[in-house]
This record gives sequence, C-alpha cells and structure tokens, in this order.
Amino acid sequence: MKPGAAALPGAVVVGLVLAVVLDTFIQIAWKLAGNAAPTAAALGALSSPFFYAAMLGLAAQLFNWMRVLARADLSFAQPFTALSYLSVLALSARSLNERISAPKVMGVCLILIGVFLISRTPFRSPRPADEPGAVRQ
Repeated sequence: MKPGAAALPGAVVVGLVLAVVLDTFIQIAWKLAGNAAPTAAALGALSSPFFYAAMLGLAAQLFNWMRVLARADLSFAQPFTALSYLSVLALSARSLNERISAPKVMGVCLILIGVFLISRTPFRSPRPADEPGAVRQ
C-alpha cells in the first residue's frame, strides 16, 4: 500500500466478494433457467425455479451494490466484479460440462491482470474538502 493511502474498509471487501458470488450465482441460475425452457419459447423460463432464484439474486445484488458504492468509487469497485468471469468459467466447466478453451483462459487472465492493476489505486477519490489546503465551508 502506498504511504498515506487509506486501508480498504472491511465492509467494501465483504461487499465486493459478495458481488462476485451473487453475480456468479445469477449467471448460473440464468443458464439453468434457460436450459429448462423449451427452445422455441424463451418465456418457458418463467416456469423454472432457477429463473426466480436469479431474480432473488438480482434483488440481493442491488442492495449489496448500493452498500458498496456508498463506501467506494464506482471506478474502483466495478472492475472487481469482473472476477465473476473467473468463477463463472470455473463453475460452467465443472457444473454445466462446458468446454473451456485456451482463448477463454487467456481472456480471464487478462481480466485478472486488469483487476490487480485497479486494486493498486485508491478506493475513494479525495473530495475537495478532504484535499490538503482545502477550506471547509
């Protein structure tokens, strides 16, 4: 961590981890709901319990995301959700028997490099009143 940089609050860490877990859950639930639907009728997914599980996951994600954004910049927090690409890729291979190709793995590696680089930046931009020499009103 850079000298003078604030430590990342635990609530932000928990919220970011939860965002990745929820996004992974939602994506897998969407896939399972789609698999349950007849190919000719996408509305058939409405009869799948996985569709409703995905909806509940989206509602939970909304509340979690508002909590994260109250404590961290969007430009810091949002890229961390890209970690769900890794978890979705792994679960798709393991649970859905999807084939994982080398280009997919390389793409996820590039995403991980990007997330690492962003993690090295401040999680919160200084506000004008927080900057050295700023006059509080």
